[in-house]
Amino acid sequence: MTLADEQATSRTDASTTAPTIPQPILRAEGVGRVFETEAGTVTALAEVSLDVHPGELLVVRGRSGSGKTTLLNVLGGLDTPTSGQVWIDDTELTTASEAELVQLRRESIGFVFQAFGLVPVLSAAENVEVPLRLLGTAPADRDARVAELLDLVGLSGHAKQRPTELSGGQQQRVGIARALAARPRILFADEPTGQLDSVTGAAMMDLLVDLVHSSGVAAVVTTHDPLLMARADRVLELHDGRTLPPQRRRGRHAAPEPDAAARPDVAPGT
Repeated sequence: MTLADEQATSRTDASTTAPTIPQPILRAEGVGRVFETEAGTVTALAEVSLDVHPGELLVVRGRSGSGKTTLLNVLGGLDTPTSGQVWIDDTELTTASEAELVQLRRESIGFVFQAFGLVPVLSAAENVEVPLRLLGTAPADRDARVAELLDLVGLSGHAKQRPTELSGGQQQRVGIARALAARPRILFADEPTGQLDSVTGAAMMDLLVDLVHSSGVAAVVTTHDPLLMARADRVLELHDGRTLPPQRRRGRHAAPEPDAAARPDVAPGT
């Protein structure tokens, strides 16, 4: 076998053994959001592009007013961008009808809010049950799913308590359980540890990271918490509505390094 044949074989082997990176659940291309106010035009987002894969935790960081919450609203179909396109799986949010967006939010998207967003007159179990009722899930299946999720977030013994009877950390756990009820493909969480003390916030981070990596759900989380940033698969920074150069993906989501023999810019023997 000649040297050229050996190099060709090496390139073939490298391409066939390289890990396959899954298709993204979420894609955004050139997204912009402009608001018209009495004081003039405000550009909240400008030319934002990103993608998120199954089982990936993307953290979005930035100072107050940088556009983080606006970005989550646009990516989650709660707001319409002024320019650009957003896809979740094969659905383009920017051209979808309101009925299609409602269906997508019910079936494929989960939201976790900084202020918890629980219904105060409902118990923890009833709050978790809300998305399943909207989907028309059978009562027996609802009960089983609610029990499963409350156990998952460590609140099996608090099913009948109302939000006012729960601590902040417990309320946020109920919020996470509710967001997962319909088995969404992607979670959006806006400062989920923002109202929690450091110990409770750390426990919440552990829960989020474990859920993403064990269940394969994707997550986009805004935060100022450096501990959560350190555990993310990738960190995206926003500054005045624009993204700074993204951090390289880590872990199983990292693109494989090309084998030296398969790289045209590396001469044999170097």
